Amino acid sequence: MKNILFLLSDQHHADHMGCAGHPLAKTPNLDRLAAMGTRFTEAYTQNPICLPSRVSLLSGQYCHNHGFYGNHATAPDNLPSFLGHFRENGYRTALIGKAHLPDQPDLWIRDHVDCFLDSPEYSQWIRSKDKKPDHLGLPEFEGKHTPDARPSELPFEESFEGWSVSKAIEFIEKGEDTPFCMELSFNRPHHALTPAREFWDLYPDDLPMPDTWDQDPSGRPPHFRNMVDYTAEHQGFIEPRNNASWQSRNWKGYLACISHMDHAIGRILDFLEASGRMDNTIIVYSSDHGAYHHNHGIFEKAPGICSNAVCRVPFIWSGGSIQKAATSDALVENVDIAPSVGDLAGMPPMDWVDGVSLKPLLEGTIGSVKEEAVTENVRSKAIRWDNWRLVHYPRNLFGNEDAGELYDIVADPNEANNLYHSPEHRLIREEGRRRLLEWLIRTQRIRCYHPGSTNGRHTAQDGFLPVDLGPEFEIKDANRKQEVWRLNYL
Repeated sequence: MKNILFLLSDQHHADHMGCAGHPLAKTPNLDRLAAMGTRFTEAYTQNPICLPSRVSLLSGQYCHNHGFYGNHATAPDNLPSFLGHFRENGYRTALIGKAHLPDQPDLWIRDHVDCFLDSPEYSQWIRSKDKKPDHLGLPEFEGKHTPDARPSELPFEESFEGWSVSKAIEFIEKGEDTPFCMELSFNRPHHALTPAREFWDLYPDDLPMPDTWDQDPSGRPPHFRNMVDYTAEHQGFIEPRNNASWQSRNWKGYLACISHMDHAIGRILDFLEASGRMDNTIIVYSSDHGAYHHNHGIFEKAPGICSNAVCRVPFIWSGGSIQKAATSDALVENVDIAPSVGDLAGMPPMDWVDGVSLKPLLEGTIGSVKEEAVTENVRSKAIRWDNWRLVHYPRNLFGNEDAGELYDIVADPNEANNLYHSPEHRLIREEGRRRLLEWLIRTQRIRCYHPGSTNGRHTAQDGFLPVDLGPEFEIKDANRKQEVWRLNYL
C-alpha cells in the first residue's frame, strides 16, 4: 500500500520556483521534487481564497457543489474527504499544519483523521518556551498581518513550518509500517513576511521588482483598478509604497518565505529517504491559491479571480509509476488531487468527487484529461481553455457595466491586453461563455431527478433524452434496460 504525502503551501505564485524558471526564487527542494516526478504548468485552484479552496482540495468537489465561498463557515454535514476515505480503508491519516477549514461548532475534518495539529497547538507550544509565534504577524502586530517584512527572531526549528515537519515525522514514525495518508500544510509564503534569518539572508536588499509592478491597469475591471490604487495609498503602512526600500524589502521577504517553506519540504523529503519510505510514497505539492505579491502592483491576493497569478498554482507529483523529470502543460485542477491519490493507491473509487484521476496523465499514457479549468467566486467565474482565459462578471456587479476579461495567455502571459471588448475576439468571448455555462450544467451535483419515469411512455420526441448517469441513478425495470430519462428541451 502506497503512502500519501500531500504538501500544501498558502499563497504561492506558480512561477516563483527555480524549476519553473524564475531567476530569483531559490527552491532547491521543490526543484528536487520536480526532478523526481512530474510538474504541471497549467494547474488551477477552484477558489482564489483559502477556506473554499481547501474544502475543494480535500473533498474533491467544486465550490458550487460544496457551497463554500468565504473564509469563515459552519462545518458541513456529511461532506466526505479523501483523508476520511483513506482512513476507512486501513490508513493512518493526519492533517498537520495550517488547516483553515470550516470549524463551527467543531472542525469539519477532525473526525476524518487520526492526528490533527493546527495553529493553536503550535502557538501553545511556542508560548510554552516563553516566545511568541511569528506566523500570524510581527510581535508589535500580534494576531494581525502587516505588509512589512523582516527576518524572524525565531530559528527555523521553532517556526510554524519547522514545528509542523517535526510533528509530521513523529506521526509517521509512531505508525511504524502502517501506511499513512497525510496533509502537511504550511502557512508560508503567506504573510506575515517573517522568514527565518538564514532564508532572509539568501536574497540581496536591492532585488529588481517583478516586470508587472508598474503595468498599466487601465484595461482591467473596476475592482482591480481600485485595488491597485488602494495598494498605492494604504498598503505601505510603515513606509509609503513608492519608497523603493519598502518595495524591495517586501519582495525580498516574500521570496525568503518561499525558501523557508521549501526548506521544510526538504526536511520531510530527507526523512523519507533516510527511513526508506521514499520509494513507497506518493508525494503531491500544491498551493491553495496563487498570489500577486508585487505583481501587477498589488500586495497580496485580492481581487484574485482577475489574474492567472492567483488562479494558477504550483503542482508537482512524484512517486510510484509517475513519470520522472517530466513537465506537462495539460490543464489540471486542485479538485483532481483527491481522485488521483485514490487511484494511484488502489483505493475504492470516491463517488462524491467532481475531479478526475490524473493517473493516466501522470504515467504518460494520455496527453490531457479535460478541456477547461475553472476558478469560482460566488459572483464571478474564470475559465481557462486552449490559449484563452475568460473572467465573467454579472452586469449588475459594476453598475450594469459589462466588465469582463479575456486574455490570450500564450501570447500575453502577463495579461496586459484585455481583449474582452475587442470586436475581433467576439466569437472567442462567446465561446468562453458557452463553455462556462456548459461546465456549470455538466458538473452540477444532482440530489433529486425529474421526471425519473419508469413507465416507458416518454420518448426523445416528447422532449426526453435517455442518458446514462451512473449506477446511483439506475432505475430497476424488468421490462427494459436500466436507464433514466432526463428532461431535455431539444
